[in-house]
Amino acid sequence: MRIVLVGPPGAGKGTQAAYLAKNLSIPHISTGDLFRANISKGTDLGKQAKAYMDAGNLVPDEVTIAMAQDRMAQPDAENGFLLDGFPRNVSQAVSLDEALTAEGVKLDAVLDLEVPEGEVVKRIAGRRICRNDSAHVFHVTYSPPKTEDVCDFCGGELYQRDDDSEATVRTRLEVYHTQTEPIIDHYRAQGLVVTISALGKVTEVTERAMEALGRGPAAA
Repeated sequence: MRIVLVGPPGAGKGTQAAYLAKNLSIPHISTGDLFRANISKGTDLGKQAKAYMDAGNLVPDEVTIAMAQDRMAQPDAENGFLLDGFPRNVSQAVSLDEALTAEGVKLDAVLDLEVPEGEVVKRIAGRRICRNDSAHVFHVTYSPPKTEDVCDFCGGELYQRDDDSEATVRTRLEVYHTQTEPIIDHYRAQGLVVTISALGKVTEVTERAMEALGRGPAAA
């Protein structure tokens, strides 16, 4: 299957992408991974992306699209892929359509993870990270530490990252609504959009997604 995964920040796209890719036996292709891989390998596209990033600028669509096309052309993606974080706007969606058409293939579905805005703010603004080890992540509501602001594992101080503040989250949501959300209408016109609720346990959301994609129950 060839799938695009969309949803607002805090919808759990990265987590669901990993589970779905495993269940569907297709590679999970994320924009962040594409940038890191190309930059670490020193590819021409990676050098271009790094130059923009080092200058504090956004990587142009044409560079991102070229990276995605190169990755989708790899042998492990021959029978499908799951795109996470790409396309990010309608222009990228149109370019993806054109690239796939040129290869004689098409998307099977666009999976839209739906989460109320209030829940998004609650999920992200409630995160607390350990200063000693960023892998130790807590949540003031869903997974609170035993002692407030103290890491259960190492006793380090827990803090809220600047980009997890409520003001920043709402700014990110506005960017999503204006830039990324329009691709849902773009794909809905093609009959590709499948919308599911991203509320509940991770496994419950995965089950919902697999059923919506017509692939039956998910593996544990």
